Amino acid sequence: MSVSDNSFPTAGVLCVVGGMMFLGFSDNFVVNIAEHASLWQFHAFRAAIILPMLVILSIFGLGAVRPKKPRAVFARSACFGFAMLIYFGCLAFLPISEVVGALFSAPIFVMIISVVFLGKTVGVLRWTAALIGFAGILMVLRPDAGALTWVSALPLVAAIFYAISAVATRQWCDEEDTITLLFWFFLIVGLCGVAGMIALQMFPQDAPMGPDGFILRGYTAPNSAFWLWTCVNAVGSILGIGLLTRGYQIGEASYVAVFEYSLMIFASFWAFVLRGEILDNWAVTGIVLIIFSGAVIALRTR
Repeated sequence: MSVSDNSFPTAGVLCVVGGMMFLGFSDNFVVNIAEHASLWQFHAFRAAIILPMLVILSIFGLGAVRPKKPRAVFARSACFGFAMLIYFGCLAFLPISEVVGALFSAPIFVMIISVVFLGKTVGVLRWTAALIGFAGILMVLRPDAGALTWVSALPLVAAIFYAISAVATRQWCDEEDTITLLFWFFLIVGLCGVAGMIALQMFPQDAPMGPDGFILRGYTAPNSAFWLWTCVNAVGSILGIGLLTRGYQIGEASYVAVFEYSLMIFASFWAFVLRGEILDNWAVTGIVLIIFSGAVIALRTR
């Protein structure tokens, strides 16, 4: 029996929402890691924790590590990895609600890429939803023309590469095992982390103290806090992505995809509980518009 023949929409939704809950919680601790460690060290050490877990799952017959289309998997993993490098880098010095809100503009970019490069046809409803979502992004980020820097655009760059990886997953990697895609994604990100540490060790930068130096630091001796929060994020990533994948396996994709947007709610909730970050009315309205836009695009896309 195929997945589509054995669809459990409620269970699929619960898996997706549960996955977003774990990710929204664990990603909030990146700012704790950024106090003393580096972005590159975080990715390298987290990959060292996660990759053996995936190999063990593969040994027990829960998936395969070897890709069927190596070049396609590498290209998809590189785009996804670049998006996540930017995403986690931004979490160190931007409010998580802003970063997640911008990242979830990805369905808009997926639609644009599908139209421009794949020749897909999109109706008025989805274009209208895209414009509403873009308005929501502006309300969340609220760019100040007088204070714009390259940092302001980074979350949107992450969203673009996230969208490219989503399209690549559908077009090139539809026959690949989930464990395969996870393994190669974390492997590439981990190798980027190692390369970043080596480069900054050879050409050290004047990194400021605290989260502002997250990207500019090389290797620093890991303390107990680094190990604790990196392990928390690693476990959260495995549980979150695992539940998300399971949700897509047992539920209708276009239906359960809408509930990925609960990540913005969980991330904002945990940011308030853990650090007292409060969203103003503009940001809340913007998040609602982004969720509405993504829901319309996901439900209208076949």
